[in-house]
Amino acid sequence: MKKWISLLLSLLLMTSVMGVVMAESDPEMDALIAAAKAENELVIYGSAEEPYIAAAAKKFEELYGIKTYYSRLSTGEVQAKVNEENGNPSGDVWFGGTTDPYNETAAAGLLMAYEAKNANNLISSLYRDKDGYWYGIYKGILGFMVNTEELDRLGIAAPKGWDDLLKPEYEGLIWMSNPNTAGTAKLIINTMVQMKGHDAAMDYFVALDKNVAQYTKSGSGPSKKVGVGECVIGIGFLHDGITQILMGYDNIALVIPEEGTSFEVGATAIFKGAKHPNAAKLWVEFALTPECVNLGKENESFQFLVISNAEQPQEATDFGLDPDNVIEYDFEDAKANTSNYVKDYFDALGAAADNRFMTE
Repeated sequence: MKKWISLLLSLLLMTSVMGVVMAESDPEMDALIAAAKAENELVIYGSAEEPYIAAAAKKFEELYGIKTYYSRLSTGEVQAKVNEENGNPSGDVWFGGTTDPYNETAAAGLLMAYEAKNANNLISSLYRDKDGYWYGIYKGILGFMVNTEELDRLGIAAPKGWDDLLKPEYEGLIWMSNPNTAGTAKLIINTMVQMKGHDAAMDYFVALDKNVAQYTKSGSGPSKKVGVGECVIGIGFLHDGITQILMGYDNIALVIPEEGTSFEVGATAIFKGAKHPNAAKLWVEFALTPECVNLGKENESFQFLVISNAEQPQEATDFGLDPDNVIEYDFEDAKANTSNYVKDYFDALGAAADNRFMTE
């Protein structure tokens, strides 16, 4: 009798376990994985830092057995390349980089809408395009990185806010990125327009230009030159400064502008006309999981994550960054007007600054 009871309990347990497995099975996702594997290739244009892109590509290939290739390009470079390819892209997906260039590319009809199942992992609808043209994976805080040794040597105090950057003692000490190639610079332009108004923002950039030594191709470019002393004050994302500090540059300090600051949403998207559309959709699903985004902090990327079931990088909090201490960034205004604001920016600066805008 006891044997029959034991056997019955075992059968019930097996049935229960099988029921759980069957309940967790997702035929739609299984079909997508099968279709993606049949394509057996994915090409990524990555605008995050290269170690993160490489790690994410490797993980995707390990999980699904799909040959995965990537190229690291700034957001502006990706945007220009996709515009040139005009619906016949050599890449399938875009990974990383701020969303202003994504929005411009979507408006040009060069991104493919996709309603991702894993979008339910996002902490807010703020971190996705309402039509599914892009999905957020992280959030970066805009600010300044300063070389404390150089400032001490020069007898100059660190800037506390945006308006401080206009002080004459900072002439030739500031680096910023190039709006033609870097989404970071487009965000800076949009931030000033939203904080100061259009005309006052353009006047601000004309005044700031007097103190700028170089405009780098990449948004992270200034941060990489602060520790070595080539750049004394770099404008960019503070997580890039954290990366440099943790690499050993203890002469770098981070500054959160006292007037307020804005933030990027780093994103991922599918290119319209992608040659491997199912692998591209599977990539988006992967990018919206902890298996992908938790790789950031292990690979020189310390942004705050916008995936609810991911593990936030302790390093960002340890350096005093607060993902909620930012302005209410108007994404719709940026989506509608970024291209015009960038044109107005270059018109305001004129030809005098041209030789300082780096494209390599």
